[in-house]
Formats: sequence, structure tokens, C-alpha cells
Amino acid sequence: MNTETEMPVTPSAGKIMLVGIGPGSVEHMTQRARDAIAESDVVIGYVTYIKLVADLIEGKEIIRKSMTEELDRAVSALEAARAGKKVALISSGDAGVYGMAGPTYEVLFQSGWTPDDAVQVEIIPGASALNSCAALVGAPLTHDFCAISLSDLLTPWPTIARRLDAVAMADFVVALYNPKSGRRTRQIVEAQRLFLRHRRPDTPVAIVKSAYRRRENIVFTTLDSMAEADIGMLSTVLIGNSNTFVRNGLMVTPRGYANKYDMEDGGSTREGERAGRSLSTGLLGWLETLAAEHAAGDSIETLAARHRLPADYIQATLDEPWEAAPAAASEETEA
Repeated sequence: MNTETEMPVTPSAGKIMLVGIGPGSVEHMTQRARDAIAESDVVIGYVTYIKLVADLIEGKEIIRKSMTEELDRAVSALEAARAGKKVALISSGDAGVYGMAGPTYEVLFQSGWTPDDAVQVEIIPGASALNSCAALVGAPLTHDFCAISLSDLLTPWPTIARRLDAVAMADFVVALYNPKSGRRTRQIVEAQRLFLRHRRPDTPVAIVKSAYRRRENIVFTTLDSMAEADIGMLSTVLIGNSNTFVRNGLMVTPRGYANKYDMEDGGSTREGERAGRSLSTGLLGWLETLAAEHAAGDSIETLAARHRLPADYIQATLDEPWEAAPAAASEETEA
């Protein structure tokens, strides 16, 4: 007679893998993303994203969720991981860019999870929509850029509007995510209105729908006409800065080499410039100009208006002692 007491078997804790699948085509997924899906027991995601990886998930437990069920996806992932399963929680693009990484961590922290917990978490990066769309239209993101979502489902519109106005004034190239839906039709019009306060009407705009997917569509237009284009939730809108141009069907934002080098003369350095050093109109050069203008009688308010900078910043800059960089300073590379 067996007198030993059998102890219940407690499954070991599993793992949550937040997988960025890129734009949607399998060939643009990273190898680690494919491996993570392959090693997973459970795949969780928005129904459209599940379809994009259908060839990779045969035989696995699939949990499909709707568009507004992000928190439910995260809860389901945690429950499965607590049960000892490996979970691939997928996002299109990158999981950390308007993806599932944020809501998942919120759910984890709310549950008392810490990085020392038995449930492991791995974020697997992927190409975000701005990378994918930029690659299809040329090189619009070669200089400073930012991304703003026009979705006001979770963010107050005044917050979005302030961000739009600020980046339009600051001359960023901007990628607009979630620009329009069946219910949200006015947000793109308001964004256009805010940008036209600071940008020329002929500023180049590229609208990319379903990048690298079956119904991919690309439209080049201008800022004053962009709201009239066919834009939806599968679109990303790329708005150029004051130097962006479209030539031969390609949208390009110059990095600024023409400010320092003569592009028609073999790339020789322009007069007054030195390779590897700040522009003559860089920080130190600007400080010299600012000090000279102030010494010549220009007020703080006049300088602030001229340089489109806050008056208190101009004042603090003039009050701060500074020295020119030493001649033997090490050179920098920018490419």
C-alpha cells in the first residue's frame, strides 16, 4: 500500500514576449520576432494582427481581441504566463511605439509584478509605421522628427493640439498616427489648421496606407490639400519641415550638409566652416551673434521675436558666461 502523499504540481511561471511584428509582411519581421512566435504556447493580439502572422501560428492557442481591448490583452497575457505558458503578445510596428508594451506594464505593476518576479517579460522591437512608411517614400526622416497620435480616445484634445502647434512651430518633420477613423474625422482638419499657422501651404506631405501590406497605397500631396486625401486608421501621414522636398517621386529632408559643404564642388567646406566642427551658426556662433545684437541695443523682447525663442531663455543665455571652444577640440562625426 502506497502511503506517500502526492503533492500538487505547481507549474513554473511562464513568460510574456511583447512582439513587434513590423509593418505586417513576414519578410520585414526580425528573426527574434519570428523565433518568439515560434516558441510561444499562446499568441494574443488584435484580430487584424493575428491575420498578419497566420502562417506562423498554426497549432497554437490563439486569443483574438478587438481594437479597444488592449487591457484585456495584457490581462490575458499575464494569466497565461502565471499558468506557466510562453505568451507572444503581438503589436504591429514596434510594441513600445503606440503598442502593447505600455498597457502591459501598467497591468503588471497593478498586479504587484516586479522585474524579479518569476514571470519574465521581454520586449522584441520591430519597425514602427514611421520607419516603414518613410522607407517607401524616400528619406523624409533624415533630420529631427517626432510622432503624434491624433486619437483622442485616451488623450484630451487640448493636449494633442498643444503638441501639434509646438512641433509645427519648431519645424519638426512629423508622423501623424491614427489620423482619421469612421468616427474621428475632424482631427486631421484641426491638425492641418494648426500646421498652416507655421508652415507654408506647399509643405510636402506623404500619406501611406497599409505599408508593405496587400492594399498598400502612397499619395504625395501638400499641407493645404492633405485633409482632402483618402486617410484612414491604416494611414500614416508624414508632414515635411521647411526644407523637405519631393523630387522624382521621392520625399527627402536634407540633413544640412549644404549648410557646411559645397555640394556642387565635390563637398569642399564652405568659407568660414570647418569639417567636424559646429556650424558658424551653431551654438557658439549664435551666442556671439546674440551678444553682439544685444550690445548694439536690441532688447531682450526684440531678440526673442527675431530668433523665435522665449524671452526668459534669451535673458538667461546672455547672463550665462561662456567661452569659445578651444582650437584643438576633437572633431565629431555626424553621419
